[in-house]
Amino acid sequence: MSAQERRAGATLAAIFALRMLGLFLILPVFSVFAKTLPGGNDLQWAGLALGAFGMVQAIFQVPFGVASDRFGRKPVIVFGLLMFAAGCALAAWAPNIGWMIAARALQGAGAISAAVSALAADLTREQHRTKVMAMIGSTIGLVFAVSLVASPALYQWIGMHGMFLLTGALSLLAIPVLLRAVPTPPRIETAMPRVPLATVLTERQLMPLHFGVFAIHMIQMGMFLIVPRILVESEHLPLAEHWKIYLPVVLASFVLMVPAIIYAERKRQMRRVLLASIALLAATQLGFLLVQDTFWPIVGLLFLFFVAFNIVEASLPSLVSRIAPPQAKGAALGVYNTSQSIGAALGGAAGGAVAAHFGPHAVFAGTTLLALIWWLWARSMRNPPQLTEREIAIDPHIEIASFRHELLALPGVREAIVIPERRMAYLKINLERWDEASLRRLTGGKA
Repeated sequence: MSAQERRAGATLAAIFALRMLGLFLILPVFSVFAKTLPGGNDLQWAGLALGAFGMVQAIFQVPFGVASDRFGRKPVIVFGLLMFAAGCALAAWAPNIGWMIAARALQGAGAISAAVSALAADLTREQHRTKVMAMIGSTIGLVFAVSLVASPALYQWIGMHGMFLLTGALSLLAIPVLLRAVPTPPRIETAMPRVPLATVLTERQLMPLHFGVFAIHMIQMGMFLIVPRILVESEHLPLAEHWKIYLPVVLASFVLMVPAIIYAERKRQMRRVLLASIALLAATQLGFLLVQDTFWPIVGLLFLFFVAFNIVEASLPSLVSRIAPPQAKGAALGVYNTSQSIGAALGGAAGGAVAAHFGPHAVFAGTTLLALIWWLWARSMRNPPQLTEREIAIDPHIEIASFRHELLALPGVREAIVIPERRMAYLKINLERWDEASLRRLTGGKA
């Protein structure tokens, strides 16, 4: 990766980490804190307060993604971070469970995931995009593991009100990181007209990806509804000690994730690696169903689950950004993140209903079936188009405005950036449709 790509990946991962740390720190202790609020003893209201964030996120992901396509990535991200910080301030003040629900909804309204992912895609070349998405995804996984350790200690030290203020401060800290450290992508011209949202929703190559992120998060939530109970009831492992399993397992899974992603990028085998990861995901769920309550096999299956999960989490947004029309990249990633939020919300609810009516291990039968359905649908996908980049020096006698339109009309040109003051054009081209002779005719044989 270039220095700019490494900086973009590291800083955007840091922004995600600051934001997600604030979210994850709340989860392990919120149900305990809710009992201290008037009305918080009712588990239904406490659950609504906890889930309001995800529900509102699901509503706002697409509008924020579409807005980032139209108004730019950074302004939308800053606006979302400010909304999240305002929600944190409201949560710190909330005098009862009703106000807490409103505060959590306001936090969720700052739905910046699509805009951040689209900005990462704007700043990275196709062949390195999955690596950058892996940097972001790995950071989120690491932050989740760290939060399991840090949350109880912080709760005892500064209380939930202090934790909400801390999360708001972390969100505000992400703004100068974004504005000063993250490069601003140049304006990209495309030959395609504005793409309606309906086209993004019905694109055949995008639909298995959107279903996939829905499925994997539904599987994750359903699985983690049951696995902690197994560890507590069959192995008598206190809940406060579970991080000693999750943290090493998550860290060890990165060891296998990284070579898989490098292979997929270098050998252009994204489809093959994705299908293998989905198959591994299905195998882990079937394993949980078969091993029942045996401790070490469960630990091994958790390791394999996180290997598959991390590869998929890095691959899916990269594939969405490659397949989506350039001028609808934010919208497509908005649909992707909405699918993710809906999957997470339904996973817990559906898992609880299945466990209540058919027993805990029936959940794993359902997650296995869901993974197999996704694997069958994903087989219909093609590898994303092979894109490459070209630099073209614009001769002094060429008129810039008309030259831009002529470039966009060339077969295979997906995106074009023209910098008049440097008299340079940068093209992103589809090699399957590219015609070098057309470019030479346009530039007088000097390309």
